[in-house]
Amino acid sequence: MENSSSTQDFQGEPETSVDDFVPYFDSVFERFIGDFGWTQLVQSTVVLLSRFFDGQQTFISVYTDAEPTWHCTNHTATCNSSSCEVSNTIISDWGLQCANSIVRGLPASSFFMGCLLGGFVLATIADSSLGRKNLLLLSCLTMSMAALVRIFSPNVWICSFLRFVSGFGRASIGASALVLSTEKVGSQWRGQMGTIAGVSFALGLLSLPGIAYVNRNFSWRSIYVWTSIPAIFYCLLVHLLVLESPRWLFLHERKEEAMATLKTLVSRKHDSLDLSFPCIHINKETAKPTLYSSITTLFERKWALRRLLIVMLTGFGIGMVYYSMPLAVGNLGFNIYLSIVFNALSEIPSYIIFSFIISKWKRKGSLLTFATLSGICSIMCIMNWKEINLGLELVSYCSACVAFIMLMIYTLELFPTCVRNTALSMVRQALVCGAVFSPILISAGRTNKMFSYGIFGMVILCCSVFVVFLPETRNVNLCDTIDEQENKERHVPN
Repeated sequence: MENSSSTQDFQGEPETSVDDFVPYFDSVFERFIGDFGWTQLVQSTVVLLSRFFDGQQTFISVYTDAEPTWHCTNHTATCNSSSCEVSNTIISDWGLQCANSIVRGLPASSFFMGCLLGGFVLATIADSSLGRKNLLLLSCLTMSMAALVRIFSPNVWICSFLRFVSGFGRASIGASALVLSTEKVGSQWRGQMGTIAGVSFALGLLSLPGIAYVNRNFSWRSIYVWTSIPAIFYCLLVHLLVLESPRWLFLHERKEEAMATLKTLVSRKHDSLDLSFPCIHINKETAKPTLYSSITTLFERKWALRRLLIVMLTGFGIGMVYYSMPLAVGNLGFNIYLSIVFNALSEIPSYIIFSFIISKWKRKGSLLTFATLSGICSIMCIMNWKEINLGLELVSYCSACVAFIMLMIYTLELFPTCVRNTALSMVRQALVCGAVFSPILISAGRTNKMFSYGIFGMVILCCSVFVVFLPETRNVNLCDTIDEQENKERHVPN
């Protein structure tokens, strides 16, 4: 293992892959599983379906926690049914019409705070003891069960706590699903996994207006029933059908299971698989990982820490726009059902654009381009152009969607398998961290859009410029260990 200072400060910028004479797992993996077969399609689709339920629970508060379109007739400290009209959200259910904005926004903020904490707590588990599949199952089950139990909430405080638990569980779904799906396909199919993940999330968001409209004359609790019960059945599907990542199995010296998984995934029979697999090189640095070994590795290696800080900062800016735009559409004065439909539909072309550019554009250039476009359009929303404000908001959101998925793919290519899920989880928490401030900014933006759309745009513009300091990763094979990553990049000219 290299321990020299040159290794610690390594900053190589790979443009193409380098094949070492030692048969690393990636070379064998690409040779046998590079083609995309039906088994891989089914596995990827089932795994990434988790993003559908993720999208529902992330934006469900748009309807369940909506501000009433009416106001109190008796402005006292406490509202009741005799002084206010009846509605079907938590605002009227618990008499929060006259409560301050912090209390009214507490359930939504609690969800994102749970996401933030859950991401940091669960980030390393998928790379160490639990694995990708088990963490995905645990996260989905926690999120959906907390959502279902929320229908029994007696007050806003219990409701907010359960939203916090739901957010805590939801925190690792995106990272675990994306890593698990991309580690079962060849390098040329990574971008398509990001596209499927994004479309699945968009469909989840798109389903919300229909569910909310059907239940508009019923309690907000019915929306949680409609979204949580299917998610619980999905968890059973994951348990029965989904295979663990062969890369993760191999790194944890479970070679027989890894080989069995590869045989299941390959699109055609390879008689040489049994012969080549035992000869694959395994680096001892990951032979016995501890719970927090992956995050320790990221902080010990200066080049890894530098990359992590840059992608997290970029994620913070993108997350502020990505999560805030659908939540803030009410500030534009449009129908809340149609506005969310338009936002959800705008994600579809964003993933079509992503599928087109993923194999043709470099990662840095495309990420910087769409983040900049998103920021400019967001700032322009502060103008009183009601006729085109929704169009600007949709372009900003669509661009943020492209930047979001590009950042996810870029991050998993920047780090080796032994720390990949941890790095991706931390980037997702940076994205969520940007969303934590959304309810406050959206509330302030009701009187002055500069405090919402203006800040959203400036933050994403300022945070995304640091991408220029990252190496390019397009068409680069994935590495499995830190030493393998450093050894490969030392042989590649800057």
